[in-house]
Amino acid sequence: MPVRTDFKTMGRAFECRRRAKEARWDQMSRVFPKLSKAITMAAKNGGPDPAGNAPLRMAIANAKAQNLPKDKIEAAIKRAAGKDAADIVEVSYEGKGPHGSLFYIECATDNTNRSVVNLRTIFSKNGGQIVQSGQLDFMFSRKAVVEFEVTPDMNLEEIELSLIDSGLEELQAEDGLARAIAAYTDFASLTHGVEELGITVKKAGLERIPTQPIDLTEAQMDEVQAILDKIEDDDDVQTVFTNIA
Repeated sequence: MPVRTDFKTMGRAFECRRRAKEARWDQMSRVFPKLSKAITMAAKNGGPDPAGNAPLRMAIANAKAQNLPKDKIEAAIKRAAGKDAADIVEVSYEGKGPHGSLFYIECATDNTNRSVVNLRTIFSKNGGQIVQSGQLDFMFSRKAVVEFEVTPDMNLEEIELSLIDSGLEELQAEDGLARAIAAYTDFASLTHGVEELGITVKKAGLERIPTQPIDLTEAQMDEVQAILDKIEDDDDVQTVFTNIA
């Protein structure tokens, strides 16, 4: 299977905006609490040893890539054994926004009532609504995604062949960045396969990829971006996936 050289089905415009937002977050340290919470939840669910806990290993790698200090990473792992972490649960919400936009929102919260009220308010004030859980599930495919930088010495076709046994379904590459995609159940296998090739993982995790991505005009995207920004700024929200192309 040939290596894809575009991100169209992955929502390239949205990806560019997301990276710009993350860059702004990093400068303001707004993303640090979310990175710490992701590490704590991964350690809580799979144990504090990164060697035997692929989600934790990737959460730490993602945090390091966004300059989360080492002491904060260690504190987040230790926090997994404390009462605060015991009170945190992972929950997802689904919503519809303007111009046919769809949102799948993953939260980590110690108060689900607060989370759903906050999100319902954001949607209602920005031309959208929260919908019943599971209503939009079929509009997204859950996938394991591992990102790494493409260097001049890499042979992507060889890498692709090497990763097939690790569950690779598709390898995409554009602008010096590669995305290896597999079924979500193959997350540990895919990340291990990439690491075994001596490739440094830039970012990895479980994503919900839209099955029917939509194109919006710049003006429409500005409206959707306004609601997206408010959702992402909520402290309980960890990740947001949309159907924007």
